[in-house]
Amino acid sequence: MTNPKGPAPLQNRLLGGLSGDAQKRILSHLKLVELSLGDVIYESGQHIDYVYFPVDSIVSLLYTTVNGASAEIAIVGNDGLVGVSVALGADSTLNQAVVQSHGRAYRMPVAELKTELNNHSEFRVRTLRYTQALITQMSQTAVCNRHHSIDQQLCRWLLLSLDRLPDNHITMTHELIANMLGVRREGVTHSASKLQKLGAIHYQRGHITVTDRALLEKLTCECYGVVKRETDRLEYWGSSTLTSL
Repeated sequence: MTNPKGPAPLQNRLLGGLSGDAQKRILSHLKLVELSLGDVIYESGQHIDYVYFPVDSIVSLLYTTVNGASAEIAIVGNDGLVGVSVALGADSTLNQAVVQSHGRAYRMPVAELKTELNNHSEFRVRTLRYTQALITQMSQTAVCNRHHSIDQQLCRWLLLSLDRLPDNHITMTHELIANMLGVRREGVTHSASKLQKLGAIHYQRGHITVTDRALLEKLTCECYGVVKRETDRLEYWGSSTLTSL
């Protein structure tokens, strides 16, 4: 991970919704870093020294079993931060955090994050609201993976990714998507092929462009809508006057 020139930190919606005073405090502790596809930000059980605020990248939170199998439980993009467990008092996480879509993020030392959380209610409340939205996403992902088809899961995954990226383009191979969803690669290839024939996406050599978002929303299950409505309801990137839950 390098330190490139790039997008402004306020493109992260959690940061962008803060008041001017809070932005000044927090932005002084941020460092822009490049996140490459497949980078492991945290291993399960690893001590967390930094949190990350993605701006045009996506990070997957994965649970890995003792036999090496893994499945995605949530994704984090420009909607929030990676390492939210430290806001709840933990120094590590049980999940592995892996870059799903390359791009940039702003890194902040955990010590500075804790100072902001302890001393300023605005950022603390926004972070707790984001945490609630993330828990909703995790819960709904578990339901979706258990009860819905691969076609529906893929549509949900694409829509959640789009909501956390600045455009309609996703860089991701079928094999990686299969690993994220915990399904066979052949199933993802078959589902992606159907979506392409319907005109919902265009796929070529690891590059996915969503060409008909409305169709994806029609084809997905209710799980996407549950997560989207809860995130919108919490509005943790909304008015800077928010002071309580």
